[in-house]
Amino acid sequence: MKKGRRWIRYAIWAALGLGLLALLAWALRPMPVPVNVASVSVGPFTDSIIEEGRTRLRDTWNVSAPIAGFLQRVTIEEGDRVAEDDTLFRLEPNPAPALDVRTRQQAEDSLQAAQARLRAAQANLETARADRRFAEAEYQRYRQLHERNLISTAELEQRQNLRDRLRALENSAASGVEVARFEVESARALLAVASGQRSESDQPVLQVRAPVSGLVLTRYRCCEGSVSAGDPILELGSLDDLEIQVDLLSMDAVRLRPGMSVNITGWGGEPLTGHVRRIAPSGFTRTSALGVDEQRVPVIVDFADGLDLATLGLGSGFRVDAEFLVWAADEVLQMPTSALFRHQGEWSVFVIEAGRAVRRSVEPGRRQGLVSQVLSGLEAGDTVITHPGERVAEGVRVSADE
Repeated sequence: MKKGRRWIRYAIWAALGLGLLALLAWALRPMPVPVNVASVSVGPFTDSIIEEGRTRLRDTWNVSAPIAGFLQRVTIEEGDRVAEDDTLFRLEPNPAPALDVRTRQQAEDSLQAAQARLRAAQANLETARADRRFAEAEYQRYRQLHERNLISTAELEQRQNLRDRLRALENSAASGVEVARFEVESARALLAVASGQRSESDQPVLQVRAPVSGLVLTRYRCCEGSVSAGDPILELGSLDDLEIQVDLLSMDAVRLRPGMSVNITGWGGEPLTGHVRRIAPSGFTRTSALGVDEQRVPVIVDFADGLDLATLGLGSGFRVDAEFLVWAADEVLQMPTSALFRHQGEWSVFVIEAGRAVRRSVEPGRRQGLVSQVLSGLEAGDTVITHPGERVAEGVRVSADE
């Protein structure tokens, strides 16, 4: 009887020991590694390049003093609209002009040079008119042939495009003639003053007129006083010629093509649209805020047609954010870029399966910010570990942080 009780005590102590060992093993077991997770999903994906840019005018006109003289007060201010041939400012003779033979000879040479430029501009205009007339005749002949189904529509459109471009060249040549005429008038005025032929009166001796219609962008001089020939007085421009210059990294610029869409934001109003007009063929070096030399390439962006930029309040030298749309799709398999890491030369991710981390090789595609396209290796709904640390390895038990 006593022997049976002794075996019972031994069995109880053995059970208690085994229980303590089991409890100790449970307490010392490896705890799951806490990780951040994200799901692989299908949705819209946009591959874009975002960079800061500045607005500028494609063409500006600096109106300077054609001769040395006494400038009257300039009443025109920045933002004022002027029409072509409006008086911008007036010049009077200096109180004591110093005229000599050399000044007269220089004025005569300037007049002859301006007249030569006028003749060259007129010759260019005649050439442009002849080319335009020939292009219009060719277009009419091609249209008749197209009506008879003897040529393709593409050939007719090429002739129409050629005709339109030659019309634009004719308009440009006509503008060149007008500019040359103003240069001749300025040179004649200079010669007249240098020769002492202008009559003395209380009226302004010389009225400098606007070469084009537009806005006054900058007023360099406002107060009266003596000026030298060539001193800038006003800068004119038209907001219809407003464009954006964006200096992109060369590695981003090579991905762009003329005509690509651009979203314009960060200017203080609703997003606007535009397109890439030109990518500069040469770049330059610029030091970043971190002291790193970067190769930048200027990219010119045109606003979409039909925008009234003056009403929107945009002007020259304004800051904007330009987003270049390189590629976009509606149904793209994507995941966080932070889940990617390199393993034996391959891109990989950790996927959670049955509470454990399983490494998978993946093929990423395009990247945009914090999101990457998945070409192969994952499926929609898979749970991946983002920012995997050193504790995460193949087969390790993990727990997702809430």
